[in-house]
Amino acid sequence: MEQNTSTEKRWKILKSEYISRRPWMTARKDCVELPDGRVNPEYWVLEYPDWVNVIAITKDGRMLMERQYRHGLGRTCYELPCGVVEEGEAPLLAAQRELMEETGFGGGEWKEIMTLSANSSAMTNLSHTFLAIGVEKIGEQSLDDTEDLEVYIMEQEEVKKLLLDNQIMQALMVGPLYKYFFELKGK
Repeated sequence: MEQNTSTEKRWKILKSEYISRRPWMTARKDCVELPDGRVNPEYWVLEYPDWVNVIAITKDGRMLMERQYRHGLGRTCYELPCGVVEEGEAPLLAAQRELMEETGFGGGEWKEIMTLSANSSAMTNLSHTFLAIGVEKIGEQSLDDTEDLEVYIMEQEEVKKLLLDNQIMQALMVGPLYKYFFELKGK
């Protein structure tokens, strides 16, 4: 456990207890001491692996999107190709792997455009978004047992309209899409 430093105003962990340890999420209950000496006996932290998203642009300038059911919301949503960074895997390699597994597309030129925290107060992971320009179909989907998704190849204006009409619900995808459409596109 790391010590409290006054310049960073870090909290001191007095006690830590794991409530659940699963491959995709670990729940931890910490007893913490704040810099002013107050003690919070029950602060919950969710430990997730890092995630990746891909804004994939095909050679003809269209975008790859997916639709899949998301049980947390109880609805089927438009999303970017995305997934989990496996232990020891670099985020770029995870993004390339996830794009290939979910869509059968690969290749192109890749760069990371944004790294975000889903909830920095209670979650330990980061979400890395990559822009892949010039991808093409080079294989077939290879979905995980729990994945059931449809791939759409859409005009960029269609995706922008979905974004502006609140049809893309995942905040960690909305932020990078806004960055793409309103800052990066055309540069």
